[in-house]
Amino acid sequence: MCKWIVALMCCIVSLQVQAQTGFKPVADMAPLKQQFAKAAQATQSIQCDFVQEKNLSMLSDKIVSKGKFWFKKDNKVRMEYLQPSYYLLVINGKDIRIKDAQKENKVSGKSNKLFEQINKITVDCVRGTVLDNADFTTKATENAQYYRLEMAPVNKVMKEYFKSIVLLVDKQDYSVSKITMAELSGDDTTISFLHKQLNSNIPDAVFSAK
Repeated sequence: MCKWIVALMCCIVSLQVQAQTGFKPVADMAPLKQQFAKAAQATQSIQCDFVQEKNLSMLSDKIVSKGKFWFKKDNKVRMEYLQPSYYLLVINGKDIRIKDAQKENKVSGKSNKLFEQINKITVDCVRGTVLDNADFTTKATENAQYYRLEMAPVNKVMKEYFKSIVLLVDKQDYSVSKITMAELSGDDTTISFLHKQLNSNIPDAVFSAK
């Protein structure tokens, strides 16, 4: 999967993940949906660091990338990979720009069905309605610190790429702290977000491909 597909999945995500043991089924989904939606509506912006780990079935070692992440309502994202190489993804509404050390590209979301589906998940996360997304069946479990949302695709386009998408939601602020995407190929990508700052003033100029 190319980086922009992976990066788009992590709009509005935050916080470092700790232990994931001791999860049990969520007895009542209604309070979780309500609090998730309430927290998403109150979040105007996020900026943080991120660490991405990709496991490829053909390699024994993980590919680890690090960088900076910015989000601003509505649907403005800048994800800047700094290590081990430079790579930039900028989303501003329907416009997507990708830039590396050599060139810049513009991606059309309207002509790409996979992008449309991923963008829908992104919007659902922003609105706090991801638990109502009919393109997935979702199983929710919890421990003392986190909700774990395991999403299995039922949408035809998503099923061609992903086996599952797992979100880890922090109970303190109902933000998604970690996302893991398991591909049908056997590869998987995990992104954790660190040192989160909520609702700080982020200039619109940040969301240009520069």
